[in-house]
Amino acid sequence: MSIKKKLSVFFTLLVLCILLANNTLHYIRSKNRLIEFNKKEITLVTEEIAYEVENSKNSASYMENRMAQELRTASVAIQDSLPADYHDVSNDQLKRLAKKLMISHITLLAPAGDDIIGVKSSDPKEINMSTKEWGYWYTSFRQLLSQQTITTKKGVTLPHFWSGPIEVASSNPNHIDKWGYYYDGSTNYIIDPYFRDRHVLDFEKRFGPTNVMNRFTENLEGVLELTVFNPKNFGKRNQNVYLNGNKYIKIKDQPIWYGTYTYRNTERDKKSIQEVLKTGKSQSYLAEINHKKVLKTLVPIKEKNTPAYVIGVVYDYGLIEKELQQELIKHLLLSLPFIFIVLIISFIFSTSITRPIKHIMEHVNQIAKGNFGKVLNTRRKDELGGLVANINHLSHFLKTYVDDLKKSQEESEYHAYHDFLTGLPNRRYFKEQLNRRLIESKEKSIRHVAVLFMDIDRFKDINDTLGHSKGDQLIQLIANRIKECLPSANSFLTRQGGDEFVILFSDFTPEEVKGITEKIMAYVQQPCYIDNDEVFVSISSGLSFYPEHSTNLDTLITYADVAMYASKRQGGSKVSIYHDSLNKKQAEKVHIETRLRKAIQKGDIDVYYQPKIEAKRNVITGVEALVRWNDAELGFVSPEAFIPIAEEAGLIQYLWEVVMKKACSQVSEWNKVSDEKMTLAVNFSPRQFQDPVVLVNEIKHFLSLHRFDPAWFEMEITESTLLMNAEETIKALHLLKKYGISISIDDFGTGYSSLSYLKKLPIDCLKIDRSFIQDIQEDYSNSEIAQAIISLSQSLKLEVIAEGVEEEYQKAFLMKNGCDHMQGYLFSKPLAAEDFEEAFLNS
Repeated sequence: MSIKKKLSVFFTLLVLCILLANNTLHYIRSKNRLIEFNKKEITLVTEEIAYEVENSKNSASYMENRMAQELRTASVAIQDSLPADYHDVSNDQLKRLAKKLMISHITLLAPAGDDIIGVKSSDPKEINMSTKEWGYWYTSFRQLLSQQTITTKKGVTLPHFWSGPIEVASSNPNHIDKWGYYYDGSTNYIIDPYFRDRHVLDFEKRFGPTNVMNRFTENLEGVLELTVFNPKNFGKRNQNVYLNGNKYIKIKDQPIWYGTYTYRNTERDKKSIQEVLKTGKSQSYLAEINHKKVLKTLVPIKEKNTPAYVIGVVYDYGLIEKELQQELIKHLLLSLPFIFIVLIISFIFSTSITRPIKHIMEHVNQIAKGNFGKVLNTRRKDELGGLVANINHLSHFLKTYVDDLKKSQEESEYHAYHDFLTGLPNRRYFKEQLNRRLIESKEKSIRHVAVLFMDIDRFKDINDTLGHSKGDQLIQLIANRIKECLPSANSFLTRQGGDEFVILFSDFTPEEVKGITEKIMAYVQQPCYIDNDEVFVSISSGLSFYPEHSTNLDTLITYADVAMYASKRQGGSKVSIYHDSLNKKQAEKVHIETRLRKAIQKGDIDVYYQPKIEAKRNVITGVEALVRWNDAELGFVSPEAFIPIAEEAGLIQYLWEVVMKKACSQVSEWNKVSDEKMTLAVNFSPRQFQDPVVLVNEIKHFLSLHRFDPAWFEMEITESTLLMNAEETIKALHLLKKYGISISIDDFGTGYSSLSYLKKLPIDCLKIDRSFIQDIQEDYSNSEIAQAIISLSQSLKLEVIAEGVEEEYQKAFLMKNGCDHMQGYLFSKPLAAEDFEEAFLNS
């Protein structure tokens, strides 16, 4: 973009930013005004609802008294209409009488042992209904039957009569009733007339707060829902009453007293309700509920002589956002003409500034294209004149620099393919040449291609004795001697690094190559004179041939290297030709891998358990699960032998799954019967962290499958794990830590450790490697590393455990220095599950 355009854009953006800032401030002010208006509106609504609630309570008390008087009048009429003995009364008779007296039902209650039950009733569910567990109701019945004054404070007491408060019917919780109970001693039963449902609730529908709440939600824009909460029980476990085989909640214990609760956010509302009651101040919050963004406000209501309650108002926040959006759009549209005017003015201004710079730009463009050395003439003495002089100087400098750079690149390209010390082609060049020769051998039917790997015997000793400078001179001398022995054609010498040389031969027979090699070795063995020192050296050599040994480039080099090491094992100063027996160890590894695969498939892998001890209390706090393999053919195979093979062959995951399955199941069973729960520690290979997300999911799967609490599971990783895919690995460790798993660094101190990693990583424990513990002597000498690790753990507030504890004095040293958690042969070697149970769990 040109300067002219940039200036225009800059001034336009500046004005735009000012306008945006102004619009933002207006937006914030408008938002605050709308929210303040919303608060006032909510205050008016809640005051009206609170008034209606209190009015409803006062009116309800009056109506309950009136209903009680009506029920007593009905009771007298029932007494006059029925025989004095309830045995002479039929249920149908009571139905007809209830209909005649315009009440819902009539029940007759009579003593039965230490209970008072329903003996006759127009409601079948009241018959044989027990009242013994009704509390103050039952007390009131006893007082009626004994002609005593009713002492119950709830309800209404009249001569020979008591009326219970409106409540859910225990005989049939689907109904709400208002009861009356009459007994004057002239009958052998208590007369119980009562109103149900419609008669009871009709007043609430007409005079309660529900109508006002419905009017607000229907007519007041934005108000979605109104709710009157019972703060005592909202969000808590239902206080169910269990009577006569029924379960119900009393009216006063209902979590919602009035209104609806369709915009549910129970946990958040529960906390807010308790908070507003405690502070006496309203609270509001925004939330996404029922796919709608709402503003929920909770207002505490505290009146004298009545229980406190909370009114909830759900407001459609989308209306506020819509109005704010309209305001913002309107102001943005008003800003467009100002932006357009500024754009025109800034364009005119920038044109007057940029015209003189145009010629300078053209010259700079020529420099950018690589046309250096051209001089731009100008007579200007101002800043632009100084700029032109600097550009001319830059053009001259760049021409000089580019010429030097080309020369330097040529030298860099040479060093990229050649050894700096000897000037010989290097490893990279050699591989390219070997690959080319192999292709030529296929195309031109060349008989043989040979790779000769040569290494100076005991060069390290010579280097350490004479010094690195003379060692370099020796390398140069040997390189020249080898070069002098090589044929001028079809041979290619390279230095691989250090004291290693590799020679590539084309179209020579094996006998010819071996003869050339022996000639080189004889020449190298002649005395070498470096300054005033006479040095005698020899070379060990290894040969591999294409196509006899391999047709693969890397394999040929490897085979030649293997043959060279065979020469060294025979004392050096020899040449060995590769043969299959040299790969015996490799064959053994393949055999172990094959047997291991079969053992995994057949389930012949065992898990042993080594206890972790808290030395202070001398109790087992956990176990470490260790994989063991006893093969029918190979016998007991050490983990040090088969674990590296499993990692190379990709079998480590299967071994880990076996350990997880058996160990989680076994330790879970032990913890069910143990007084003190044991943790389970499982080792993880660095290779398992190649895909940390998959590993996290697998761990969760195994723990969930075996119902193993993550709090009792420990992941043991080595320090090298942190070097593999570090960022993803650390992220996975944090996920596992959040899940509840403990993380320990195993064999701490033997690998790579970064103190910054230790501070940032979610690590719980460091395990001191057994080598440091075994170094500790009886007089506590050689204990510095162990002591340092313990101190490091304490300063980082990490747990520390020592492994490999075999002597009492080692235990004493660790306890003295604050390391109480240990494991080792002093306490127990790793044991099979049955042996572990017998040793530690059956005592």
